[in-house]
Amino acid sequence: PLLSCTTIMGFGLWILLDNQSLIAVLQDSSMVLKVVSYILIGVGSFSMLLGFLGCLGAIYEIRCLLGLYFTCLLLILLAQVAAAILIYFQRDLLRKEANEIVSQVVVNYPGQNKTAEQAWDYLQRTMQCCGWNGRLDWDANHMISNSSLELYPCSCHNASLPPPNVADSGFCEASSNDWPIYETGCLENVGSWLFTNYGIILGICLGVAVIELLGMILSMGLCKSVHQEDYTKVPKY
Repeated sequence: PLLSCTTIMGFGLWILLDNQSLIAVLQDSSMVLKVVSYILIGVGSFSMLLGFLGCLGAIYEIRCLLGLYFTCLLLILLAQVAAAILIYFQRDLLRKEANEIVSQVVVNYPGQNKTAEQAWDYLQRTMQCCGWNGRLDWDANHMISNSSLELYPCSCHNASLPPPNVADSGFCEASSNDWPIYETGCLENVGSWLFTNYGIILGICLGVAVIELLGMILSMGLCKSVHQEDYTKVPKY
């Protein structure tokens, strides 16, 4: 159970503190994602406390603590299942919100939102993509549309095309309207990455659920094995 608690809390901290991925772009503008990160951190911390109470109940054979541990683990597991179902059925809405957030970052780039813009540059470089749906997203950018020069985002630059060395962020100047960039949109590449790694993601989720189920089974077994509560077993400090 401690491993599952640490995983949940770690995932929440990753969402809150990450500044080099799509999560950073979204969480900087999405209050929902921030709330989710705080909920995950809270659930992870609360679960660790429950784990301590469960260990205390097992060591000193206190049935009420074992029962409390079982009940809270059950509620957490049900909440995780409910959240997974909600995300599945609201995936179109989430995709739309992500599209709107990224579109605003692209349109206003470079603006005051430094963290989101740096994360977006990092995503385009590492995922080898340009724009959310494609390079045409950048046509709406204020600097590109108002400039007399042929500008393109440096982080979109295709490393296999000249010039060999360009900046990691900001705008670069092209010799023509045929930009030397990656043509694939980041939505497609992110989707491909998720599809490639869905086994790992699913395995982690199932692993956490299995650990919680094992904790529930063990706590119930210990609770049944304790025939009579003896509150004198509670340690005195």
